Amino acid sequence: MTKTIPNFADGILSMPQLKKAFAAGIISADAPLIEGQLQPASLDLRLGARAWRVQASFLPGAGNRVKDKLKALSMHEIDLRGGAVLEKGCVYIAEIMEGLNLPENITALANPKSSTGRLDVFTRLIVDGADEFETAPAGYCGRLYAEISPRTFSILARQGSRLSQLRLRAGAARLSDDATSALQQAIGLTHGAGIVHHQIRDGVPLSVDLSGAGAQTKNPLMPDLVGWRARKSVGLIDVDKVGAYEVAAFWEKITRSNLSGGGLVLNPDEFYILASREYVTVPAEYAAEMTAYDTRIGEFRAHYAGFFDPGFGVAALGAGKTRAVLEVRSHDVPFLVEEGQTMCRLVYAPLSQVPDTLYGATGGGSHYQAQGLKLSKHFKAPEAGDGK
Repeated sequence: MTKTIPNFADGILSMPQLKKAFAAGIISADAPLIEGQLQPASLDLRLGARAWRVQASFLPGAGNRVKDKLKALSMHEIDLRGGAVLEKGCVYIAEIMEGLNLPENITALANPKSSTGRLDVFTRLIVDGADEFETAPAGYCGRLYAEISPRTFSILARQGSRLSQLRLRAGAARLSDDATSALQQAIGLTHGAGIVHHQIRDGVPLSVDLSGAGAQTKNPLMPDLVGWRARKSVGLIDVDKVGAYEVAAFWEKITRSNLSGGGLVLNPDEFYILASREYVTVPAEYAAEMTAYDTRIGEFRAHYAGFFDPGFGVAALGAGKTRAVLEVRSHDVPFLVEEGQTMCRLVYAPLSQVPDTLYGATGGGSHYQAQGLKLSKHFKAPEAGDGK
C-alpha cells in the first residue's frame, strides 16, 4: 500500500512532523526509535553495526555510492556491535541506522550533537552521490553514513551511539537579515548587560567572553575561569557515559591571569572551550544554526555543533541566561582573540510547526539549557582544584 506523503508548510520540521515523517516512510530505521532520540526540531542519528577505517576523508560525487568508495579507500572494517575504539587522528566512515526517502520538496541537514563537538570529534553526514557534507538533497532515497574523526580524545563508540543529529527542511527556510533584525528588536535573540549589538549580516554575531562572567555564575569556586584547554595524551572517553570522567584528567583551565594583554592566544592544533558574551534565545517558532567557520572574522573554527532547538535559552523555561559554548580551533598560525571579539554568527530559521515540547521543558535530553561555560555531559562537575 502506498503511504500518503504529509503536506508540510515551509520551515524546519518539528517533533510532531518528524513522527509523521516516520509514519510516511520519509525516515526509516533499522530498529525502533528510543526514548530521547527525537528532539523538538531534530532527530538524533544512531551509529549502525559497521564502520571502516579509511585512508582519507572523501565525498562520493554525483552518481557514486559511498560503499563503492569504501572498496577503494577502506583499510579495515570495524564491528561496532560490541563497541570499538576510534583513535584520534584517524578517519572513519560508519553506517547510520536511519535512512531517508525524501519527497521532492524536503531536504535534510545534519551536524554533530553538542556533546560530540565539545569532545572535538569531527563528525559529518555523507550520502550517496553527495558533492557536499552534512546535507541530503530533495528526493534523496538511501542510506546515511557518518564520517568520524576524533581530533583530541580517542573515543569508545558502539552501535546505537548518537554522535550527530538530523533535521528536515521543507522549502527554503531561513530568515533574511531584515527579518532577523526585526526579531532581535522585538524579543532580543541575543542579550545581556553591556552588550553592544553589531550589525546583523548573514546572521546574528556572537562574541567571546574573556572576563570570566560566563563562568562565575556557573562555577562559583572558579571566579577567574574564562575557558578550558584540552590536554594531550590523555585517556579514552566512552561517548555513552554521562558524568563519568574527572575534569582535571582531560582539561586544563584558562584563567584571566593566563591572558596576554587581555586576550587569549589560540595555538594551532589545540582545542578550547569558551563561552559567548551574549545570552542566546531561540523562540518557540524558530530554530537556529551557528556558522562553523568564517574567514572574515579570523583563521579559526568557532563551532562544530551548531544547531539550537526551539526553546533554547527561553526565559519562561527558567533559562533566560543561557550562553552559547564555543568549540574553538585555530588554523595554521597562532591567533589572538580578545574580549568581545566576534567569533561566529547565528542564523535563524522558521519552524514548519511549533513543537508540543520545547528544549529544556522536559527532564531528559536537555543537558545544556541554562548553561554558562560548560564542558560536555561526559564530565563530572568541575571543582576548584581542577585543571591546574
